[in-house]
Amino acid sequence: MKWKWQYGVLVAIGCAAASIVFAAKTNEVNSQEKGGTIEHIKVHGKSLEGNLDKDSPDRDVAVYLPPSYATRKKQRYPVLYLLHGYGRTVEKWVPFIDLPAGADRDIASGAAKEMIIVIPDANTLYGGSMYSSSPTTGDWETYITQDLVSYVDTHYRTIATRDSRGLAGHSMGGYGTWRIGMKHPELYAAIYSLSPCCLMNNPQPPKPRPANAGPRRQGGRGQAPEPEGHPVNVQYGEAAAWSPDPQNPPLFFDLPVKDGVFNPAVAAKWVANSPAAMIDQYITNVKKYKAIAMDVGLQDTLLGSIKDFDASLTKLGIPHTFETFEGDHSNHLKNRIADKVLPFFSEHLVFSNSASKH
Repeated sequence: MKWKWQYGVLVAIGCAAASIVFAAKTNEVNSQEKGGTIEHIKVHGKSLEGNLDKDSPDRDVAVYLPPSYATRKKQRYPVLYLLHGYGRTVEKWVPFIDLPAGADRDIASGAAKEMIIVIPDANTLYGGSMYSSSPTTGDWETYITQDLVSYVDTHYRTIATRDSRGLAGHSMGGYGTWRIGMKHPELYAAIYSLSPCCLMNNPQPPKPRPANAGPRRQGGRGQAPEPEGHPVNVQYGEAAAWSPDPQNPPLFFDLPVKDGVFNPAVAAKWVANSPAAMIDQYITNVKKYKAIAMDVGLQDTLLGSIKDFDASLTKLGIPHTFETFEGDHSNHLKNRIADKVLPFFSEHLVFSNSASKH
């Protein structure tokens, strides 16, 4: 009878243990099924204070937290900083690139590992900051590399090291990825530039106009209102970022061509802000990255400039990967992020807590 009692106790203990394990696994599965979450926050930019465009230094930021973030309280995560394109806002771009669903699917399938994704809103008075440093738009380089990184590392459970931090972006964000990435290899381990714009900005004198032509339009290329009425003017946005002039109110910038007159000094500033012109100065910096990737659609109007930049990287001996795909500038963006970007950073960032800074 004694043996039977002991056996019964052992069976009961075994069943209880199995129940605990099953419950733990069920809870973990349920956590995964819930998926990741998007937090919409404001991050103040000391570096954006006093900008002459009077854009708010309190910026909208979307933060994707992976499925296990809410339950694994001691777990720390790498961070991908993802920069949007011109004329976009965080509110519209997050669903456009299929977050959180796309990242959740990658994680569930094993295509990507769990990471935090941070998307700052860089929409400005004229539609975009170009992620540049300017008294007119504000010091966006410092906002991205210092204000934002510092806030995220102190408010979220990040692995706050270079090896666990990545930078990527599309279009204007792809330009920002190169501009910031070239200067700050101490912050990021890997970079991915999707269909980057503005790799070579080389304004030219206007062509002679026929004598019977109407008055020359001012305002530049790309001028159009967004649905909510926000003024979008690519040339004004570029000028505010690359040729600011605090002594030239009310716009506080200079244009390469004004009233049909070409200003070579202003044009030279635009060239100087081109990654294709800057890359030679930063070869040593760029070679510090673990991995660099860039892509472009074969039907993208930027194909030529991006292929030229790829050729320059190869000529300079900078290791990188470059892909083309069937598509235009934006029509496959969510797929590129899910199929290429997130797996890329899952491979090249460090996911171990042992590297974290507490």
